[in-house]
Amino acid sequence: MSSLEELFCDLDDFCLWFEPQWHSQLLSQELKTRKRDRQLSLSEIMTILVAFHQNHYRNFKHYYLDFVSVYWRDAFPQLPSYQRFVQWMPSTLIPLCVYLKRCFGKCTGISFLDATSIKVCHNRRISNHRVFDEIAARGKTSVDWFFGFKLHLVVNERGELLNLQITPGNVDDRKPVPQLVQSLFGKIFAARGYVSQSLAQKLLQENGIEFFAKPRRNMKNSCFALER
Repeated sequence: MSSLEELFCDLDDFCLWFEPQWHSQLLSQELKTRKRDRQLSLSEIMTILVAFHQNHYRNFKHYYLDFVSVYWRDAFPQLPSYQRFVQWMPSTLIPLCVYLKRCFGKCTGISFLDATSIKVCHNRRISNHRVFDEIAARGKTSVDWFFGFKLHLVVNERGELLNLQITPGNVDDRKPVPQLVQSLFGKIFAARGYVSQSLAQKLLQENGIEFFAKPRRNMKNSCFALER
């Protein structure tokens, strides 16, 4: 988005469509939700969260206290304290996921697949980590070992996001591929971690997708051919 106003308008339009359907679904499933009064609307909270990822700040607390509270006070006159805002953040998880899905681009026939690590703590603190103790796992990238998750992303040649999936760090990169590419077509180019002759053949037979992955350093080029 080119401006804060444009971002808010897009999110506000989304919330006007999403919130009635969301609450209707919760009621139909007989799920009671406690609705507390908040100074900010859902679209305002989401605007601040999305804008954080478009900003240069790496720490949300610094972003909120040093930027939002200082420069955006006029745009959000009812801005709460940092602690109160953090309490509201979990309630935006589902709306943010739906909004992200709505922003996906369209497959053009040329796609790129890769993964990146999401570290939840330093390796020295793994034994003491409790927040994601039963969810995260130790994994390895081409750079080093880490404790956390892997974020798998598929984009088209324009850089538009087509799909994503998060797995524990110890899950094989190739495992989520069939689900990630089930609605795609054409050619998909992937990193070394996705090398698999059987996976390429499966995607070609079941989805008509030509799957290309860069051979690992210890592989001979003649032993790895994934094209049709």
